[in-house]
Amino acid sequence: MPGNTKFAVSEEQVAKSATLVGALSKVETTEQRQAAADELAGFLKATGLVQSVEGLKVIDALLALLENKKQAPAREGALLALGAIATAFGQAAEPFLIPQMPKVLEMYSDKIVPVRQAADVASKAIMALPTRYAVSVLLPNLFHAIINSKWQSKIGALDILAGLAQTAPLQVSQCLSDIVPVVSEAMWDTKKEVQDAAESTTRACFDVVGNPDLTKVIPALVGCIRKPDQAPECIHQLAATTFVATVEEPTLAIMCPLLLRGLGDPKPAIQRQTAVIIDNMCKLVENPAHAVQFLPKLLPGLDRIIEIGASPELRSVAERARATLIRVGGGEPGSKDQFINVAYTMTAPEVLEVLKQKATFVKADDYYNKVVEYVSTLATALIAARNFEKDAWTASIAPYFAVLGSEAEVAAFADEINKYYVELDKKLSIDNTPKEDVEEGELLCDCEFSLAYGGMILLNKTRLNLRRGQRYGLCGPNGAGKSTLMRAIAEGQLEGFPPADELRTVFVEHNLQAEQADLPVLEFILSDEKLKDLAKDKVIEQLESVGFDSVKQNQAVGALSGGWKMKLELARAMLMNADILLLDEPTNHLDVANVAWLQDYLTSLTNVTSMIVSHDSGFLDAVCTGIIHYETRKLKKYKGNLSKFVEQYPQGRSYYELSASPIAFKLPEPGF
Repeated sequence: MPGNTKFAVSEEQVAKSATLVGALSKVETTEQRQAAADELAGFLKATGLVQSVEGLKVIDALLALLENKKQAPAREGALLALGAIATAFGQAAEPFLIPQMPKVLEMYSDKIVPVRQAADVASKAIMALPTRYAVSVLLPNLFHAIINSKWQSKIGALDILAGLAQTAPLQVSQCLSDIVPVVSEAMWDTKKEVQDAAESTTRACFDVVGNPDLTKVIPALVGCIRKPDQAPECIHQLAATTFVATVEEPTLAIMCPLLLRGLGDPKPAIQRQTAVIIDNMCKLVENPAHAVQFLPKLLPGLDRIIEIGASPELRSVAERARATLIRVGGGEPGSKDQFINVAYTMTAPEVLEVLKQKATFVKADDYYNKVVEYVSTLATALIAARNFEKDAWTASIAPYFAVLGSEAEVAAFADEINKYYVELDKKLSIDNTPKEDVEEGELLCDCEFSLAYGGMILLNKTRLNLRRGQRYGLCGPNGAGKSTLMRAIAEGQLEGFPPADELRTVFVEHNLQAEQADLPVLEFILSDEKLKDLAKDKVIEQLESVGFDSVKQNQAVGALSGGWKMKLELARAMLMNADILLLDEPTNHLDVANVAWLQDYLTSLTNVTSMIVSHDSGFLDAVCTGIIHYETRKLKKYKGNLSKFVEQYPQGRSYYELSASPIAFKLPEPGF
């Protein structure tokens, strides 16, 4: 009954089990052994998994047959039986079969062909059981075979790993830092068959990374591991690549072998290109925890170039790459200033204790202990991956506890464990999530995007949210891409930004053509294609609201001063029913009176949002309700005007005060 795992077995069942296990080695052909294995699995299925494992000790009996060095039929029969049991019981048998995988993989190297074939059948049947969330638990078994076993076992383990890349690509990508060194080493095995299998498996594993910047060069990345002479050509390809996508641990893992070869290449040109790749690629690393494990591998090569590089320019490039790598890796390795934002780690024994405390519906025994210990390793892997999806936790708990309680009890237990770790994660995590937007006004847009100009990444997977009636100063160093961002918004080229029929955005700029210079102001507005259906009276009313009387309305546009041209552009924008005004250096060519007028006008538009680029700090101080700042290819919003922003980000003062700039000018001493 549910809650009690002490299921007894009868003498008849013990005798029947012994007979069926004995038959595995007594029959004469492979077909007969497969039939005996299926009969044994059927009997065990009818008896029950708990009784089979604990009462009949059938797994122990099959392992004893595997150790029989003298009788190949016994080894073959045991392997076929393990495969049949896996098929019969499914995931529930996994905690008892997965630990036997090293022994099964060893059988790939058996001298007898039918035994090797049975090992392939058994291993594939067993490895088909685990949920895709169990990849990190399965890998040590495969690594052991790839590193320590004979060549046939290595190939078997490599083939299984390639299969995992197909069935669990995301989970394999998360483990590439561990996988790449092992499969790379296998490419240098003395057996060509192992080399070929390792290359095929490496390609399958590299394909799961999903970084669009590397898609075309993955064959070259794989090839140059096996054939180092191909590395320079691969580095040439990558040096011409514009890295756009966020660089995470899987990307760094597959790039590391190539970068190490490039740094160690004797040619200065290859060393330089490798340093450039490191610099460009690492600028897109957002999480120091992804980069920190690669610092000890890459820094020695960069340090060597910095010390003995062939030219000052090469040494300078290496220094820049090193500085970027140190920055994204949280600081100099081993220094007190190094900071890696890993909120917490959890060990399997810690998780095991929680599972035991909460599995109150189960009476502890040997069977239960094996199940809960196995489940604790799966749960620990989920926590390490920060995967708290309910489906993942149900798949990693319910199948294994299914025979220990009723369906309702097991479902409730899985749900309780999931909720426990969701809440624990909230308590222990360092909060890097965007803070709740507490600004007033209707949310006009909230989009995530990247922005490039030519081959340069300006913004990478950043978020922009704007609210109605707010006035934002767009700030950042020269060349950060402030005008490019506003142009992209105005031209509808920003990914995720609402289209023009939902949100009307107008770039306020004087775009007067030579043929329009002689047009009167009123006619100039009426000639605009976007305003052709507008009533003349409404146009006159809007012009008058910004100061254009009847005389000014008949004045040629080309004769207007800078201040009046700005008023004209604002009037045209408002006639277009603008939701958002984009103003690039709006105070240029304006006198003090017109700057004051512009300030008053923008602050009066309570239903219109403004985004402003200006080097006039007084203007931004008077107008802005918020500052949107460029920080390491991200946009960060600060509430308040420019002065409030500088209080929170003192370096921002250098945008407007030369004395606060980090740039130093040093003039040479003049000669006679």
